[in-house]
Amino acid sequence: MQPGTSPATGADTTAVAVRGTGAPVLVLHGTPGGIEAAEVMARFLPSDRFRVVTVARPGYPGSPLVAGGSSLDDEADRYAALLDGLGLDRVAVLAWSGGGPAAYRFAARHPDRVRALVVVAGLSARWVPPRPSVAEWVVAHTALGAAVADLAAAVLPAVVVRTAVAGVSSLRGRALAAHVADVLHDPVRRRAVLDLSTSGNAGGAYRPGWDNDVRVLGAIDDLVLEEVRAPTLLVHGDADTEVAFAHSARAAGAVQDAELLTLPGGTHFGLWDHHDAASVQERVRRHLDRS
Repeated sequence: MQPGTSPATGADTTAVAVRGTGAPVLVLHGTPGGIEAAEVMARFLPSDRFRVVTVARPGYPGSPLVAGGSSLDDEADRYAALLDGLGLDRVAVLAWSGGGPAAYRFAARHPDRVRALVVVAGLSARWVPPRPSVAEWVVAHTALGAAVADLAAAVLPAVVVRTAVAGVSSLRGRALAAHVADVLHDPVRRRAVLDLSTSGNAGGAYRPGWDNDVRVLGAIDDLVLEEVRAPTLLVHGDADTEVAFAHSARAAGAVQDAELLTLPGGTHFGLWDHHDAASVQERVRRHLDRS
């Protein structure tokens, strides 16, 4: 349980976008991120099959931090209030990376609101951000870096894909070259990597969310994963270096009704850039629309 809980905050404090009809799915982006990243994550969910609810997590643009309300349980309560405002009783949840802990706490704290849970390369324990090089810090933590990344994605997509994949995986040499070539050959996977990798800036308006995540995720003691009752699908690449595979293995051992889907050679973008991404995404869709 995370300390410092406060009364649930209202839906008016959370940036939200809703599209589609069908099974409602709440989408929680990673660290850093924003509602744009959540929308990229959810592209594989068709609007005629899902009612997709994307949000900006606390501190990210459109979702201001609430004084005294910075714990994971506060974040979980915020989502419950958001569903109340949208008139939704139960949802499935799709979370990625740094959004994983909030998804686990939401499912544990509000079990009657979550019918299914999918966590992709999600944290399940304390997280400390790696120390970046000067160049990496400029790209990831400044407005100038964000602009340069967007320009590079437009004019040098192969370079951006290779750099992004190498930065979040252990793939090197021929394995890296083969993976990058495979992604570049597929317009859907290429676009996903380009958009996900350029949505992760921690500067400017995104800094409060980043700083809050660093503080909150760095203070995780015990997510009490055994309290999660929702059927849970865990998806994780075994070549992921951004969030170690051990995080999903830990969750698979603690969550009562959990299945761990391992992606051989999968990166931190595995659900969207793996060679078998299309079939894995269909597996995720089936899990998310289960009754």
